[in-house]
Amino acid sequence: MIKARFSPSLMTMDLDMFKEQISFLNGKVDSYHIDIMDGHYVPNITLSPWFVEQVKKISNVPISTHLMVTNPSYWVDQLIKIGSEYICVHAEVMNGIAYRLINKVQDAGLKFGVVLNPETKIEEIYPYIDMVDKITIMTVDPGFAGERFIDSTLIKIKELKVLREEKFYDYQIEMDGSSNRKTFEKIQKVNPDIYIVGRSGLFGLNEDIKCAWNQMIKDFNEAKSKLYSVIVVMNFLRLSKYKS
Repeated sequence: MIKARFSPSLMTMDLDMFKEQISFLNGKVDSYHIDIMDGHYVPNITLSPWFVEQVKKISNVPISTHLMVTNPSYWVDQLIKIGSEYICVHAEVMNGIAYRLINKVQDAGLKFGVVLNPETKIEEIYPYIDMVDKITIMTVDPGFAGERFIDSTLIKIKELKVLREEKFYDYQIEMDGSSNRKTFEKIQKVNPDIYIVGRSGLFGLNEDIKCAWNQMIKDFNEAKSKLYSVIVVMNFLRLSKYKS
């Protein structure tokens, strides 16, 4: 059966219940996902390094900061000072500075992640793929919560898993975008290491974070059971065909 790691996207949490929600999730999740958007790379402005600092005051859970910005160097310097455990930058803005950014983050004892938009091919990061600690596959267009899930992006997760095994790479594979009851089963078929969950998958399920969490786990396990049943039936049919 599939074992999953969840990373709540704090952009979609109820900020009026910041301490209550973080305190509960601290004992449940593997990391927190914090989006920083500059209003240029994407037409939205969200969280900031200051928000990362506030989370770290009440949590020891690793933070993965997702930079949707045109000038990543400016933000990387701030996040290194704060100590964001993962700093993730879009491949599309790394041309000419990739090695410098990766080395700077890793030399500071932190981990570096690269993010691929739905249209961006894995080949774009081949020059430095062996250096990164995490690869995030956007399964929606970046910039806003609630975007439409793009099924074709899942093939990149499969390709990255094959590549990791063949080349003995050590990166984690993460998916970001519209991970919820409607999409859990199709995402589980490619089984990323980390599921980012936001409004539709977690925070929007119930005003009470405990109830929302329990509902998310129920939705995930129901999809997992359904997928497992399909796999069992398919294997039985293959075996029956082979015997005949």
